[in-house]
Amino acid sequence: MDEISYAPAEGLLSWTWLLIALPAIGATVLLLAGRRSDKWGHWLGVVTVGGAFALAVAMFSSLAGLDNKSANLDLFTIISIGDLRLEANLLFDPLSAVFCLLITGVGLLIHVYAVGYMAHDEGRRKFFAYFNLFAAAMLVLVLGGNYFMTFIGWEGVGLASYLLISFWQLKPAAATAGKKAFLTNRVADVGFLLAMFTMLGALGTVDFQEVFNGAGSLSTGTSLAIGLLLLAAACGKSGQFPFQTWLPDAMEGPTPVSALIHAATMVTAGVYLIARSNVIFSLNADVQTAVVVVGALTLLFGAIVGCAKDDIKRVLAWSTVSQIGYMFLAVGLGGGAFALGIIHLLAHGFFKAGLFLGSGSVMHAMNDQTDIRRFGGLWRKMPLTYATFAAGWLAIIGLFPFSGFWTKDPIIASAFAREGWQGWVVGSAALLGAALTAFYMTRLFVLTFHGPKRWTEDVHPHESPAIMTAPLVLLGLGSLGAGGLMATSVADWLVPVFGEPHEVHGHLSHMQVTIATTVVVVLGAALGWFLFRNGTDEVPRAAAWPVRFARADLGGEAVNRGVFERPSRLAASASVAMDGRVVDGAVNGLSAAIGGTSRRLLVVQTGFVRTYALSILSGAVIVVAALMVVVVQ
Repeated sequence: MDEISYAPAEGLLSWTWLLIALPAIGATVLLLAGRRSDKWGHWLGVVTVGGAFALAVAMFSSLAGLDNKSANLDLFTIISIGDLRLEANLLFDPLSAVFCLLITGVGLLIHVYAVGYMAHDEGRRKFFAYFNLFAAAMLVLVLGGNYFMTFIGWEGVGLASYLLISFWQLKPAAATAGKKAFLTNRVADVGFLLAMFTMLGALGTVDFQEVFNGAGSLSTGTSLAIGLLLLAAACGKSGQFPFQTWLPDAMEGPTPVSALIHAATMVTAGVYLIARSNVIFSLNADVQTAVVVVGALTLLFGAIVGCAKDDIKRVLAWSTVSQIGYMFLAVGLGGGAFALGIIHLLAHGFFKAGLFLGSGSVMHAMNDQTDIRRFGGLWRKMPLTYATFAAGWLAIIGLFPFSGFWTKDPIIASAFAREGWQGWVVGSAALLGAALTAFYMTRLFVLTFHGPKRWTEDVHPHESPAIMTAPLVLLGLGSLGAGGLMATSVADWLVPVFGEPHEVHGHLSHMQVTIATTVVVVLGAALGWFLFRNGTDEVPRAAAWPVRFARADLGGEAVNRGVFERPSRLAASASVAMDGRVVDGAVNGLSAAIGGTSRRLLVVQTGFVRTYALSILSGAVIVVAALMVVVVQ
């Protein structure tokens, strides 16, 4: 492996810090200005993210003209103790550049949409402050030049997501969902911390350049430990098995939050961490296998549960779990598949943001109802929302020429290219996931927009205002064209990070995989259309138990309660009993014994001198008698 070297930032690239500063300043102003900014605060939030997007585009162009496509900017020293130095430095390279464009570009559209969506919310100014804070933290995460800086952004994203998911904190479900997301991520983040401690112990540094250049000297056990610990952190942040349960509950937040967290930012952080650490993951085949297994399990898990949900946002949430599974599968396969995972991540940012914002538009028209069994016939009432949602639907199921066709099919082909029987197993899982995706997304699309009207009496559907539909149109265009444009250009752009992709020959050719994927997708979509075209959602008796099991998240919540919650409660109860009966009992018993003894000794303290003189005389007589006995003997 060639030695990695990052060039110092010069020219426009020396302003990398401003990418973070713009949304951070917006958040600070909105939080400190208070109600004085209610009338204009939301536009400040939009402008700061828009400025960051413009700067990201300019810096992307500047980076493209460099031979060494990297710019490392040293800011200041955070910690300096002996040989340990933790620097605040930023890295703008091909990988962080595409993430910056995604975060600020799609984030800008979501910000604009939120202006209309949150128009009547009294806390809109505070909402945009949290939105800006989230964007700033995510930019720190992807621009950090070492694992410590990435961890700072990682934790900042966790804090901001808690504030946004529980934004309507007066709703018990929202408050609980925010706490669940926060605690689940904290458990997984222990893996990130332990990974950094292991790096410090083995290499004495957490700087990307030094870690990657020294990774070859790590023992097999050490590289395995670091890889598995980073994987645990990535699973928590990206809602992958076994930490997937927090992500669907995050739907309790406002719809723009769902779009921002599930499409362009937070859930992709785990994929970024593995992709950024590609040198470490490539060292150990066992770690790569673990990533592949997690991705394959999760993509099927999310797809199966998504087939049984009736809440429009929760279907999309489980879809995100599944699609992130495809990204994990790709980066776990290694080699050229690292770039495939990032390409699918970028395409997913467009079509999933469009789908979430489209669901918000539907909810806006349906008095905030979310049950797709109460929709139907909306395509006439909401033509723009319908058209853009259709583009996202066709993109996520992967039909030509929409973006998913260009990004998901190569991942499935790479899965089949894995050596031995594993290729057949993993490839078949990815293919089955594509069929299930087509089925549940078609079910969602048909029950929402087609079939007979099933509205409640208080509902009068209408198209959303232009400030909400304009971002939908742009995201719909991205769902159509983004995949084809990125399929080759992004792979070439990422070569300095992942190296030259090597051609693989698997069990099936790419053309055979494309034909097979298209066939199963068409069959899955056709089945979904046939079953739900009339608006019915009746479950056949033979399928009742599997559907109930899927609606119960395949037992995920029951496992969490049985494995984590109940033992924790029992341990807490036992510790309280131990503290009260044993620890406090021993302390109180000792205190009582000392108190009783002191009270008994108190009776000999009479205060009379003659009593004390008699005691002294008696003691002296006893001592003399004892000495005489000894002498006589």
